[in-house]
Amino acid sequence: MAHFLIVEARFYAHLNDMLLAGARAAIEAAGHSHATISVPGALEIPAAIAMAEGSGRYDGFVALGVVIRGETYHFEVVSNESARGIMALTLDNIAIGNGILTTENEAQAIARADPAQMDKGGGAAKAAIAMWQLRSELR
Repeated sequence: MAHFLIVEARFYAHLNDMLLAGARAAIEAAGHSHATISVPGALEIPAAIAMAEGSGRYDGFVALGVVIRGETYHFEVVSNESARGIMALTLDNIAIGNGILTTENEAQAIARADPAQMDKGGGAAKAAIAMWQLRSELR
């Protein structure tokens, strides 16, 4: 059994609640345990994972958040840099499932976040589990 940390950005709390429900259900269905911490936004997720990795308490991580395109360049910065930060951590042998949604509008985010629709939170948790298993097999 593995212990996963779900790191969630609470900027769009109502959307993130759906991602979180899917991630928790997937982890529990696979027979693993989890804890959850919240950060202000998607840019803070990689830093929180890096901090938590140093504790040695977690076998893998699930990154959850929602970034919706606005009228400024901020969307690109947040989307690209949060993904870059997570990718950098995975190259350091950390098992992470990236469930940070980057959408054009709230309707797209709902469809992707809702466990009864696309369940991207559950998908991110399954990716984290798969990467933890792969790392375990390769060690």
